[in-house]
Amino acid sequence: MKQVEIYTTRYCGFCVAAKRLLKSKNVDFTEIDVGMDPNKRGEMMQRANGGRTVPQIFIGGRHVGGCDELYELERAGKLNDILAA
Repeated sequence: MKQVEIYTTRYCGFCVAAKRLLKSKNVDFTEIDVGMDPNKRGEMMQRANGGRTVPQIFIGGRHVGGCDELYELERAGKLNDILAA
């Protein structure tokens, strides 16, 4: 399975929903809390081509977007293929 990274903040409902979907698929992920660390937020924005909102999700180093995009990949039946090694 590819490495999954998710940039979050503490009280973000969309972050919770994205993590819930990943957990339901037994996907291990690295969570990076940008709420109190401007350096991590800057890193996130650079990696996400200016994306400022959380979550920002990366699978295998590829930016897939936020919560809505993650769920869209799932609905389209593409998420498992993207996660596969």
